[in-house]
Amino acid sequence: MHVGFIGLGNVGGKLSGSLLRNGVKLSVHDLDKGLVNNFVTRGASDGKNPQNIMETCDVIITCLPSPSASNEVMQQMIEFVTIGKVWLEMSTTDEAEVRRLGALVIEKGGAAVDCPVSGGCHRADTGNISIFSGCDRSTFEYILPLLTKMGRKVLHTGELGSASILKVITNYLATANLVSCAEALTVAKGAGMDLSVAYKAFSISSGNSFVNETESQVILNGSRDISFTMDLVAKDIGLFQAVADRAKIPLELNPLLISIFADGIKRFGPRELSPNIIKRLEETTGLDIRASGFPAQIVDDEPEEIGYEVTI
Repeated sequence: MHVGFIGLGNVGGKLSGSLLRNGVKLSVHDLDKGLVNNFVTRGASDGKNPQNIMETCDVIITCLPSPSASNEVMQQMIEFVTIGKVWLEMSTTDEAEVRRLGALVIEKGGAAVDCPVSGGCHRADTGNISIFSGCDRSTFEYILPLLTKMGRKVLHTGELGSASILKVITNYLATANLVSCAEALTVAKGAGMDLSVAYKAFSISSGNSFVNETESQVILNGSRDISFTMDLVAKDIGLFQAVADRAKIPLELNPLLISIFADGIKRFGPRELSPNIIKRLEETTGLDIRASGFPAQIVDDEPEEIGYEVTI
């Protein structure tokens, strides 16, 4: 199986790296030629452009920063889809858009899958991230061996588009938790608590979470580095809001999160690291929410394992 991977950014570069590390024949493409050259030195082929990747590869993966970017790339490839080609959309995207583009691929005789990942860039780097997969069952079984080289836990979520819905829901939950962790840490500091003790209390209590175990640590270190930026958070919770609006579900918390991150972007810029949303509280209170002994980055110290399908 020859795989073409388009988009070598924070997530795509790690997922494609797992494919290369696990012996998959790989062609890559990115607008940043330096990223492409790095992969070529490690054994990948230069895919040259989206058209060439569609023409020469069996499975074509896109992992791009926005629905508009995915559409731009797909418009360069749709004409060259033939029977048997499989498109995997691994971007965090709009389910309506992935269904629209997927229908064009299927109309040409190909197959389409939305395959967003969840679990943090540190797990994407080691192949231990989770993957959602939306497509028909036969296509899922065909691509499962490939997905298990990029992720550990692979969940077949149903039809095309279902994985993207679940992805933006989980990102909404993570965003809500990030803001609540920021407030909890700030209140702890303002109330005179030792932040190292406060973090330990959160971690051994019902207040613990994946976000606390990762993002709270880099907040306390001061690096705030999880390789994710405020503009990407804003995109994700905006996509979640669109899902809710189409389902006619009135939300109360997400509009507030949208407002909070809009203010964060206005103050600190769209490419500010997302955990620095706590800077809004630091500036307002004059408190410094840092403590010694916490890592600058989160590293996945679990050994890489071949993935498996998670069953219901």
